[in-house]
Amino acid sequence: MLAGEAYIAEGPEIMADLDRAARLAERFNTSSAADPEGRLAALRELLGAVGEDTWVRPPFHCDYGYQIHLGPRCFVNFNAVFLDVARITIGADVQIGPNVQLLTATHPVEPEARRAKWEGSAPITIGDNVWLGGGVIVLAGVTIGANTVVGAGALVTRDLPPNVVAVGSPAAPVRTL
Repeated sequence: MLAGEAYIAEGPEIMADLDRAARLAERFNTSSAADPEGRLAALRELLGAVGEDTWVRPPFHCDYGYQIHLGPRCFVNFNAVFLDVARITIGADVQIGPNVQLLTATHPVEPEARRAKWEGSAPITIGDNVWLGGGVIVLAGVTIGANTVVGAGALVTRDLPPNVVAVGSPAAPVRTL
């Protein structure tokens, strides 16, 4: 899984990692806004890295947590789903709207392999100062360049260069910044 090779999502180690993340995500998601230090502590324990002055609004959902690295001064709005079978790297000053999904998991197209429960993954990288509008979906293996804005509801299936506005399904640049 971590090497990016095909795997079957079973076994005690994977199940322990999933259980750990579920417990920590529940702790984060049920934490009180009146206890920001406790909420941040739960998030720091769940994720691989949380940069200074980064804010994540619950509920937040992930597979493993430790593969997610948030840079400084990021904001992640309600209902984020980060399926971190592979690493998710988010740069500095990134703004993520509500209901955004970052999906590193892949599944085979061939019916036999899918029936046998094989899975794969590819990392997602979000550059500095990116804004992902509400409901954006970013698929496995995608890199979004610095300063790019992705419009609400876009489906990002391929890399996006820096300094563009991209919209649509599949997302495509419509303007240079």
